[in-house]
Amino acid sequence: MSNATNNGYRVGAQSEWFDKLPDGKDLDAMVLRVRKIIEPWLTAVFQAEHLNLLLGSGFTTAIGYLCDATATGMGTRPLGTRFDEKIDSFAASGAAKMGRGAPNIEDQFRTAFALLEGLNIGGKFEDINSLKTALDSRMSEFLSSLFSTERGIASSEETKWRGAVTALQSFLLSFASRAASRERLHIFTTNYDRLIEYGCDLAGIRVIDRFVGALEPAFRSSRLDCDYHYNPPGIRGEPRFMEGVIRLTKLHGSLDWAMDNRTGNIVRRGIPFGPADHSPYIPNSPVDTVMIYPNATKDVETTAYPYAELFRDMAAALCRPNSVLVLYGYGFGDDHLNRVLLDMLVIPSTHIVVISYSMDARLTAFLHRAGREAQITLLIGPHFADLTKLTEEYLPKPAIDHISSRMSELLRNRSYSRADESPVTREESLTEGEA
Repeated sequence: MSNATNNGYRVGAQSEWFDKLPDGKDLDAMVLRVRKIIEPWLTAVFQAEHLNLLLGSGFTTAIGYLCDATATGMGTRPLGTRFDEKIDSFAASGAAKMGRGAPNIEDQFRTAFALLEGLNIGGKFEDINSLKTALDSRMSEFLSSLFSTERGIASSEETKWRGAVTALQSFLLSFASRAASRERLHIFTTNYDRLIEYGCDLAGIRVIDRFVGALEPAFRSSRLDCDYHYNPPGIRGEPRFMEGVIRLTKLHGSLDWAMDNRTGNIVRRGIPFGPADHSPYIPNSPVDTVMIYPNATKDVETTAYPYAELFRDMAAALCRPNSVLVLYGYGFGDDHLNRVLLDMLVIPSTHIVVISYSMDARLTAFLHRAGREAQITLLIGPHFADLTKLTEEYLPKPAIDHISSRMSELLRNRSYSRADESPVTREESLTEGEA
């Protein structure tokens, strides 16, 4: 592997890295050759007993790119308080320790929230009020930008929108189309937007999460492994698992999660995908109500409710034998998640598939820490991370195709006469051979 911008793959014992991709027919030939290596491998990997998918901000960026929609910027901006210099300095040092480079808005929020908690203990009212007002304003802007990203995707030009949602649905169905007898796909995401839910609605995928209720579903701590079943015709008392069902865990919260101060419950509001500017769905004091979680870098911060439950779900899903995790658009900048991934790889039968736009410093550092090449599949570079190419060329067929599997089984049980190409059963062939 030469540099961070190259396209390349490592699949089992085979690997290949391209300084420059060919053009025209040579590119088509390369794709066809490489597909014969990658697609069967991923098909086999996806048949693991436990299949999981972790999506980061790169997933929203990829869909936004297909729609010409601008993804939410994660850069920092001044809060406008007298504490800005100290907040930025502390956020920068924390990001440096994480190996993340420049701090992002989550680092800034995390530091400002920690300072606000300290001021609530022994600070002046003026400082508390000033910082709280600044945080409410900055968080409202951040929520508006997230809604704007959703709106840019939903309202994009017709042709681009159809291409984007086709890629979105194909991507999700490639993972979700598991036989109902296998355990459900579990999707984890650090994103605050509702792009996954949007894609599942369009594809007709049923989502199971921890929320229970009709008008305002409330977050529940009970893990009952609820599922969807149906009664097949003519059979009573033998319900079967439905196909096209997934589990979803949003590790850092969601735009539509809110704290109901009257009941004390965390509820999911009925907010449409991509609402208009100056939406009434954005509260005046999002700091007190909206349940989105700035990037956690300390263990103590992940103990807050409900995030401890969500991280516990992730660890329980990944750290067990015969578990597979596919990562797309995840930048390896969250140490509390990386720790779970490293613990997962301690189990020899687990496997991780990394699909990334580049081999950057954070991914390289993670691979060095893990050190288990046989348990890590890599698809790196703009070519392999391109969502359209990925779904069309390399991911397994997004369908539960019983007809093709039955046809293959039928052909295996038959041979053909060389003279007239007429089908001959295995029993007839054996009889002729014995004669």
